[in-house]
Amino acid sequence: MGVALSITAFPVLARILAELKLLTTDVGRMAMSAAAVNDIAAWILLALAIALSGTGRSPLVSIWVFLCGSGFVILCIFLVPPVFKQLAKRCPQGEPVDEIYICATLAAVLAAGFVTDAIGIHALFGAFILGVLVPKEGPFSGALVEKVEDLVSGLFLPLYFVSSGLKTNVATIQGAQSWGLLALVIFTACFGKIVGTVVVSLLCKIPLKEALTLGFLMNTKGLVELIVLNIGKDRGVLNDQAFAIMVLMALFTTFITTPIVVTIYKPARMARSDYKHKTIQRKESQTQLRLLTCFNSSRNIPSLINLIEASRGTGKREGVLRVYAMHLMELSERSSAIRMAHKARKNGMPFWNRVKDSDPTQIIVAFEAFQHLSQVSVRPTTAISSMSSMHIDICNSATKKKVAMIILPFHKHQRVDGSFETSRVGLRHVNKRVLEHAPCSVGIFVDRGLGGTCQVAASNVDYNITVFFFGGRDDREAASYGRVMAEHPGIHLDVVCFVVGPGVGGDSVRVDIGGGDESRSADEVFIAEFESKVSKDNGSIRFKEFEVSGASEAVEVMRRYNRSNLIIVGRVAEGELVEALKGRSECPELGAVANLLIGSPEFTASVLVVQQFCGQLTGDSLRTLKQGDAPEAEGESDSH
Repeated sequence: MGVALSITAFPVLARILAELKLLTTDVGRMAMSAAAVNDIAAWILLALAIALSGTGRSPLVSIWVFLCGSGFVILCIFLVPPVFKQLAKRCPQGEPVDEIYICATLAAVLAAGFVTDAIGIHALFGAFILGVLVPKEGPFSGALVEKVEDLVSGLFLPLYFVSSGLKTNVATIQGAQSWGLLALVIFTACFGKIVGTVVVSLLCKIPLKEALTLGFLMNTKGLVELIVLNIGKDRGVLNDQAFAIMVLMALFTTFITTPIVVTIYKPARMARSDYKHKTIQRKESQTQLRLLTCFNSSRNIPSLINLIEASRGTGKREGVLRVYAMHLMELSERSSAIRMAHKARKNGMPFWNRVKDSDPTQIIVAFEAFQHLSQVSVRPTTAISSMSSMHIDICNSATKKKVAMIILPFHKHQRVDGSFETSRVGLRHVNKRVLEHAPCSVGIFVDRGLGGTCQVAASNVDYNITVFFFGGRDDREAASYGRVMAEHPGIHLDVVCFVVGPGVGGDSVRVDIGGGDESRSADEVFIAEFESKVSKDNGSIRFKEFEVSGASEAVEVMRRYNRSNLIIVGRVAEGELVEALKGRSECPELGAVANLLIGSPEFTASVLVVQQFCGQLTGDSLRTLKQGDAPEAEGESDSH
């Protein structure tokens, strides 16, 4: 019973922390680390309890079982890791894992269970020891989890819980004495775990609120306790009444964890924090620029790194750009607890603090190489959440890091034939919610291979970047970002400003949306300042003004720049010319100009769609986010 009362359920705790968005916080990391140690200690205590729980046999047998079990553990520690390291080396990143390695691992698990069962310890103990020693890095562990987890979590685990439920006879708890015993067991379990954790936390100078949260989190029970209770019942240590009391205690302590943690320690919400630089457009052009770049796969990493390289501006000011690279990991019902904990452990850690071969993935290697070769500070971070609430993690991280712009991946990727195919359906929902709730400016990066399929060295950067300026705050932000990029010695910037001539929408109809006279005045001031700075520039920026009398003329002017490497546009441009450009669009949240650029085969450049922070969205900025909310079919393909 002592073992059962002291256990913390590691997988259950991982799921609770992930759903409360505490997995990547300090409290979450401490709870996961403590739970992992607790889990190992629980299995050791379980093995010891089984060895000593035999009835009707000599004490020497228990000592023999204990010594044999200890010898088995020591032998595994020395023999198993080298073997699995060799297996992991034979499974390179990006290639499928050979089935023979998976079969050999599963056979080893069965063999370890057979050995511990023969020794006199439960078979689960041998499987657990082998699982602990399997390396958690690289594609081998991922393939092993993928092969095994569906069968175990979807079939074996529910059956085990059903079996435990059938053994639980709540009717045996009768009378005041039995119910009093239940209350006493629950009190003892909660008091010992919570008070013990709080006292140790306070001694380690952890604030009281966090200490209480840790106490209730560590009080979570789950599968391992059921295993202990079932073994106790099978060996006659627990009768039906004691078994039922212990199962009800486990259910009660687990059920109270989430509501109490939510009450004591508020989970991540849409935090709002006032900080100075929330946009790229600013008066102090020499101040540090902070970006939060998000990615959900390794497909667009080269282009994303090339975009970061273009954003660092001049190389004369070290530390002028700080980038937080956020890996968007979807939390699904299949997410492995140990892999979630592994990602959370690495969250926010600088690259140079890691062991060299600790995570040989393409993403880490690419960002690490870029950081060493450039003057850009890159700090990795991870968002582990469901797609329905991923935007909260992104916005909270942007607030915490005080970034000026969030750069999001487009929810579609380009195929070989040039058409777009949906990468992940939920990513579009994430982008829309971030655009609506972001605490800073936002950019959506439509990748068409900026710089090719590999990272371009700073000395080899030679990009032509174009900004189409129609008017409005989003266009001003786009031009400001373009000017930052133009500081890079390998970048040439063209700013194309469209001036409305007669005939747009007809002589008798004058459509004006957005900010009206105030917006036009802000545009005029911005253009005047921009032209004055261009005149002082070394020639990397070319400002051109075109007077057009209709949408067709504007499109014709835009076609002249279809050889650009990157085109930057505002999400919601203002003016009657943009109104004339509007038509049917697959992605209304990108705005009329961006839909024209990604929907026409004539344009092959990558596109960065920019929205400037303005507090609360209104008008077209908000209306376009509400359009096209019908769910897209998985694997949808659009030939534009």
